Amino acid sequence: MSNDWVDVRIQDHFDVGELLSRLDDSTVQGAWEDDGGAVHLYWAEQHWNEERLSALRAALADLVEASQGQLLSVTRVLTQDWNEAWARSVKPLRIGRLVIRPSWEPATLGPQDIEIILDPKQAFGTGHHATTRMLLTWLQDNIRGGEEILDVGTGSAILAMAAVKLGAVSAIGIEIDPVAVDCAREYLSHNNMTDRIAIVSGSLADMPQERMAGVNVVLANLDRQTILNLAEDLASVASKGATIMVSGILVEQEHEVVERFSFLGLGRVDRREEEGWVALQFLRPESCDGEV
Repeated sequence: MSNDWVDVRIQDHFDVGELLSRLDDSTVQGAWEDDGGAVHLYWAEQHWNEERLSALRAALADLVEASQGQLLSVTRVLTQDWNEAWARSVKPLRIGRLVIRPSWEPATLGPQDIEIILDPKQAFGTGHHATTRMLLTWLQDNIRGGEEILDVGTGSAILAMAAVKLGAVSAIGIEIDPVAVDCAREYLSHNNMTDRIAIVSGSLADMPQERMAGVNVVLANLDRQTILNLAEDLASVASKGATIMVSGILVEQEHEVVERFSFLGLGRVDRREEEGWVALQFLRPESCDGEV
Protein backbone atom coordinates (compact mmCIF):
# COMPACT_ATOMS: atom_id res chain seq x y z
CA MET A 1 0.00 0.00 0.00
CA SER A 2 1.33 3.45 -0.91
CA ASN A 3 2.40 5.76 1.91
CA ASP A 4 2.41 8.82 -0.35
CA TRP A 5 0.19 11.86 0.04
CA VAL A 6 -2.24 13.98 -1.94
CA ASP A 7 -1.78 17.75 -1.71
CA VAL A 8 -4.93 19.68 -2.72
CA ARG A 9 -4.10 23.35 -3.34
CA ILE A 10 -6.95 25.90 -3.30
CA GLN A 11 -6.30 29.51 -4.32
CA ASP A 12 -9.01 31.85 -3.05
CA HIS A 13 -10.29 33.75 0.02
CA PHE A 14 -12.51 31.56 2.17
CA ASP A 15 -12.89 30.37 5.74
CA VAL A 16 -10.76 27.23 6.12
CA GLY A 17 -12.51 26.23 9.34
CA GLU A 18 -15.90 26.43 7.70
CA LEU A 19 -14.69 24.41 4.71
CA LEU A 20 -13.43 21.65 7.00
CA SER A 21 -16.69 21.78 8.93
CA ARG A 22 -18.70 21.36 5.72
CA LEU A 23 -16.48 18.49 4.58
CA ASP A 24 -16.75 16.68 7.94
CA ASP A 25 -14.01 14.32 6.72
CA SER A 26 -11.88 12.71 9.41
CA THR A 27 -9.30 11.58 6.83
CA VAL A 28 -8.07 15.14 6.15
CA GLN A 29 -4.59 15.13 7.66
CA GLY A 30 -3.86 18.85 7.83
CA ALA A 31 -4.60 22.32 6.49
CA TRP A 32 -2.23 25.26 6.18
CA GLU A 33 -1.85 28.47 4.17
CA ASP A 34 1.32 29.12 2.19
CA ASP A 35 3.03 32.48 1.67
CA GLY A 36 1.07 33.05 -1.53
CA GLY A 37 -2.28 32.79 0.24
CA ALA A 38 -3.17 29.35 -1.14
CA VAL A 39 -4.68 26.78 1.23
CA HIS A 40 -3.32 23.23 1.17
CA LEU A 41 -5.28 20.21 2.36
CA TYR A 42 -3.65 16.79 2.73
CA TRP A 43 -4.94 13.25 2.46
CA ALA A 44 -3.06 9.96 2.65
CA GLU A 45 -3.14 8.63 -0.90
CA GLN A 46 -5.07 5.50 0.08
CA HIS A 47 -7.91 7.70 1.41
CA TRP A 48 -8.17 9.94 -1.65
CA ASN A 49 -10.78 9.18 -4.34
CA GLU A 50 -13.21 10.82 -6.74
CA GLU A 51 -15.95 10.93 -4.11
CA ARG A 52 -13.77 13.06 -1.83
CA LEU A 53 -12.86 15.35 -4.72
CA SER A 54 -16.55 15.80 -5.55
CA ALA A 55 -17.39 16.52 -1.90
CA LEU A 56 -14.59 19.09 -1.73
CA ARG A 57 -15.78 20.83 -4.93
CA ALA A 58 -19.34 20.96 -3.58
CA ALA A 59 -18.21 22.46 -0.27
CA LEU A 60 -16.08 25.05 -2.10
CA ALA A 61 -18.97 25.98 -4.37
CA ASP A 62 -20.93 27.09 -1.30
CA LEU A 63 -18.07 29.29 -0.07
CA VAL A 64 -16.54 30.97 -3.13
CA GLU A 65 -17.82 32.41 -6.38
CA ALA A 66 -15.32 31.28 -8.98
CA SER A 67 -14.59 28.49 -11.42
CA GLN A 68 -13.73 25.39 -9.46
CA GLY A 69 -11.36 24.27 -12.21
CA GLN A 70 -9.23 27.38 -11.69
CA LEU A 71 -9.35 27.22 -7.89
CA LEU A 72 -8.24 23.70 -7.18
CA SER A 73 -5.26 21.54 -8.12
CA VAL A 74 -4.37 18.04 -6.94
CA THR A 75 -0.76 16.84 -6.64
CA ARG A 76 0.69 13.53 -5.48
CA VAL A 77 3.55 14.05 -3.02
CA LEU A 78 6.13 11.48 -1.94
CA THR A 79 5.94 10.44 1.69
CA GLN A 80 7.97 12.48 4.17
CA ASP A 81 7.93 13.76 7.72
CA TRP A 82 5.45 16.66 7.36
CA ASN A 83 6.34 18.38 10.61
CA GLU A 84 10.05 18.30 9.74
CA ALA A 85 9.46 19.63 6.23
CA TRP A 86 7.29 22.47 7.52
CA ALA A 87 9.68 23.23 10.37
CA ARG A 88 12.54 23.88 7.96
CA SER A 89 10.57 26.76 6.42
CA VAL A 90 9.47 28.41 9.69
CA LYS A 91 11.43 31.49 10.78
CA PRO A 92 10.95 33.93 13.68
CA LEU A 93 7.89 36.14 13.23
CA ARG A 94 7.57 39.65 14.65
CA ILE A 95 4.14 41.16 15.36
CA GLY A 96 4.68 44.47 17.13
CA ARG A 97 6.52 43.69 20.37
CA LEU A 98 5.83 39.98 20.08
CA VAL A 99 8.50 37.73 18.59
CA ILE A 100 7.27 34.21 17.88
CA ARG A 101 10.00 31.72 17.07
CA PRO A 102 10.63 27.98 16.89
CA SER A 103 13.03 26.67 19.51
CA TRP A 104 15.79 26.01 16.97
CA GLU A 105 15.78 29.56 15.50
CA PRO A 106 17.34 32.31 17.69
CA ALA A 107 15.96 35.84 17.49
CA THR A 108 17.37 39.21 18.49
CA LEU A 109 15.14 40.86 21.10
CA GLY A 110 14.86 44.52 22.02
CA PRO A 111 14.31 45.71 25.61
CA GLN A 112 10.50 45.84 25.15
CA ASP A 113 10.14 42.67 23.09
CA ILE A 114 8.25 39.63 24.30
CA GLU A 115 9.25 36.16 23.14
CA ILE A 116 6.99 33.17 22.56
CA ILE A 117 8.61 29.84 21.67
CA LEU A 118 6.31 27.79 19.50
CA ASP A 119 7.48 24.81 17.46
CA PRO A 120 4.99 24.33 14.61
CA LYS A 121 2.90 21.22 14.37
CA GLN A 122 0.82 20.22 11.37
CA ALA A 123 -2.47 22.21 11.30
CA PHE A 124 -1.65 24.33 14.38
CA GLY A 125 -1.09 28.05 13.91
CA THR A 126 2.04 30.01 14.73
CA GLY A 127 0.65 33.52 14.28
CA HIS A 128 1.19 33.81 10.55
CA HIS A 129 -2.48 33.97 9.56
CA ALA A 130 -4.20 37.36 9.46
CA THR A 131 -6.95 36.22 11.85
CA THR A 132 -4.35 35.51 14.56
CA ARG A 133 -2.18 38.55 13.78
CA MET A 134 -5.11 40.93 14.29
CA LEU A 135 -5.82 39.55 17.76
CA LEU A 136 -2.15 39.60 18.73
CA THR A 137 -1.99 43.26 17.68
CA TRP A 138 -5.22 44.03 19.54
CA LEU A 139 -3.86 42.44 22.73
CA GLN A 140 -0.78 44.66 22.60
CA ASP A 141 -2.99 47.73 22.30
CA ASN A 142 -5.48 46.79 24.99
CA ILE A 143 -3.96 44.64 27.76
CA ARG A 144 -3.38 47.00 30.67
CA GLY A 145 -2.41 44.43 33.31
CA GLY A 146 -4.37 42.20 35.68
CA GLU A 147 -6.89 40.85 33.16
CA GLU A 148 -8.26 37.32 33.32
CA ILE A 149 -8.46 35.79 29.84
CA LEU A 150 -10.73 33.13 28.36
CA ASP A 151 -9.41 31.80 25.02
CA VAL A 152 -12.12 29.79 23.26
CA GLY A 153 -10.75 27.31 20.71
CA THR A 154 -7.25 27.95 21.99
CA GLY A 155 -5.41 25.71 19.48
CA SER A 156 -1.71 26.30 20.10
CA ALA A 157 -2.57 28.64 23.03
CA ILE A 158 -0.63 31.41 21.31
CA LEU A 159 -3.26 34.05 22.18
CA ALA A 160 -3.44 33.00 25.83
CA MET A 161 0.35 33.03 26.12
CA ALA A 162 0.63 36.44 24.45
CA ALA A 163 -2.04 37.92 26.73
CA VAL A 164 -0.32 36.70 29.90
CA LYS A 165 3.13 37.77 28.74
CA LEU A 166 1.66 41.21 28.01
CA GLY A 167 0.37 41.54 31.58
CA ALA A 168 -2.83 39.53 32.02
CA VAL A 169 -2.82 37.79 35.38
CA SER A 170 -4.07 34.41 34.10
CA ALA A 171 -5.79 32.64 31.21
CA ILE A 172 -7.95 29.61 30.52
CA GLY A 173 -7.77 28.01 27.09
CA ILE A 174 -10.70 25.84 25.99
CA GLU A 175 -10.20 23.32 23.18
CA ILE A 176 -12.29 20.39 21.92
CA ASP A 177 -9.52 18.76 19.86
CA PRO A 178 -7.55 16.39 22.15
CA VAL A 179 -4.45 16.60 19.91
CA ALA A 180 -4.50 20.39 20.17
CA VAL A 181 -4.93 20.14 23.94
CA ASP A 182 -1.76 18.04 24.20
CA CYS A 183 0.16 20.44 21.93
CA ALA A 184 -1.02 23.51 23.86
CA ARG A 185 0.11 22.01 27.16
CA GLU A 186 3.48 21.20 25.61
CA TYR A 187 3.85 24.81 24.43
CA LEU A 188 2.99 26.13 27.89
CA SER A 189 5.74 23.98 29.34
CA HIS A 190 8.27 25.26 26.79
CA ASN A 191 7.38 28.83 27.76
CA ASN A 192 7.29 28.18 31.52
CA MET A 193 3.64 29.24 31.75
CA THR A 194 1.89 26.19 33.17
CA ASP A 195 1.29 28.00 36.47
CA ARG A 196 -0.66 30.88 34.89
CA ILE A 197 -2.54 29.26 32.00
CA ALA A 198 -4.90 26.29 32.27
CA ILE A 199 -5.90 24.28 29.21
CA VAL A 200 -9.37 22.72 29.47
CA SER A 201 -10.49 19.92 27.17
CA GLY A 202 -14.09 20.46 26.11
CA SER A 203 -16.46 23.13 24.86
CA LEU A 204 -17.49 26.51 26.25
CA ALA A 205 -20.77 24.98 27.42
CA ASP A 206 -18.77 22.50 29.56
CA MET A 207 -17.05 25.26 31.55
CA PRO A 208 -18.28 25.57 35.15
CA GLN A 209 -19.62 29.06 35.82
CA GLU A 210 -17.38 29.49 38.83
CA ARG A 211 -14.29 29.12 36.62
CA MET A 212 -15.49 32.02 34.46
CA ALA A 213 -16.47 34.32 37.31
CA GLY A 214 -13.45 36.59 36.99
CA VAL A 215 -13.05 36.56 33.21
CA ASN A 216 -13.01 40.03 31.67
CA VAL A 217 -11.55 39.37 28.20
CA VAL A 218 -12.77 36.58 25.90
CA LEU A 219 -10.87 35.66 22.71
CA ALA A 220 -12.45 33.49 20.03
CA ASN A 221 -10.43 32.95 16.85
CA LEU A 222 -12.73 30.43 15.19
CA ASP A 223 -14.87 30.43 12.04
CA ARG A 224 -18.15 32.14 11.19
CA GLN A 225 -20.44 29.19 11.90
CA THR A 226 -18.77 28.26 15.17
CA ILE A 227 -18.90 31.88 16.35
CA LEU A 228 -22.60 32.05 15.50
CA ASN A 229 -23.20 28.76 17.32
CA LEU A 230 -21.39 30.07 20.41
CA ALA A 231 -22.93 33.55 20.31
CA GLU A 232 -25.37 33.00 23.20
CA ASP A 233 -22.66 31.54 25.44
CA LEU A 234 -20.31 34.41 24.57
CA ALA A 235 -23.06 36.95 25.22
CA SER A 236 -23.65 35.35 28.62
CA VAL A 237 -20.01 35.98 29.56
CA ALA A 238 -20.32 39.54 28.24
CA SER A 239 -23.33 40.10 30.48
CA LYS A 240 -20.92 39.97 33.42
CA GLY A 241 -18.85 42.79 31.92
CA ALA A 242 -16.36 40.90 29.75
CA THR A 243 -15.05 42.18 26.44
CA ILE A 244 -15.57 39.72 23.57
CA MET A 245 -13.05 39.66 20.71
CA VAL A 246 -13.81 37.39 17.75
CA SER A 247 -11.78 36.64 14.63
CA GLY A 248 -11.86 34.16 11.76
CA ILE A 249 -14.58 36.07 9.90
CA LEU A 250 -14.44 37.05 6.24
CA VAL A 251 -15.39 40.63 5.37
CA GLU A 252 -18.55 39.47 3.60
CA GLN A 253 -19.61 37.53 6.74
CA GLU A 254 -19.24 40.51 9.08
CA HIS A 255 -22.81 41.81 8.86
CA GLU A 256 -24.29 38.44 9.85
CA VAL A 257 -22.05 38.19 12.92
CA VAL A 258 -22.67 41.79 14.02
CA GLU A 259 -26.41 41.32 13.57
CA ARG A 260 -26.39 38.15 15.69
CA PHE A 261 -24.49 39.76 18.58
CA SER A 262 -26.62 42.89 18.33
CA PHE A 263 -29.75 40.75 18.72
CA LEU A 264 -28.19 39.32 21.90
CA GLY A 265 -27.63 42.82 23.29
CA LEU A 266 -23.95 43.36 22.46
CA GLY A 267 -22.58 46.36 20.61
CA ARG A 268 -19.56 46.37 18.30
CA VAL A 269 -16.96 48.78 19.68
CA ASP A 270 -13.91 47.99 17.54
CA ARG A 271 -13.15 46.50 14.14
CA ARG A 272 -9.95 45.46 12.40
CA GLU A 273 -9.47 44.24 8.85
CA GLU A 274 -6.57 42.49 7.16
CA GLU A 275 -6.28 40.48 3.94
CA GLY A 276 -10.05 40.10 3.57
CA TRP A 277 -10.59 39.03 7.21
CA VAL A 278 -12.08 41.01 10.09
CA ALA A 279 -11.73 40.87 13.87
CA LEU A 280 -14.56 42.38 15.94
CA GLN A 281 -14.78 43.55 19.54
CA PHE A 282 -18.12 43.47 21.38
CA LEU A 283 -19.34 44.80 24.71
CA ARG A 284 -22.69 44.89 26.44
CA PRO A 285 -23.61 48.59 26.63
CA GLU A 286 -24.09 50.16 30.04
CA SER A 287 -27.56 51.28 31.07
CA CYS A 288 -28.35 54.92 31.88
CA ASP A 289 -27.72 54.34 35.60
CA GLY A 290 -24.29 52.90 34.88
CA GLU A 291 -25.14 49.24 35.35
CA VAL A 292 -24.07 46.66 32.78
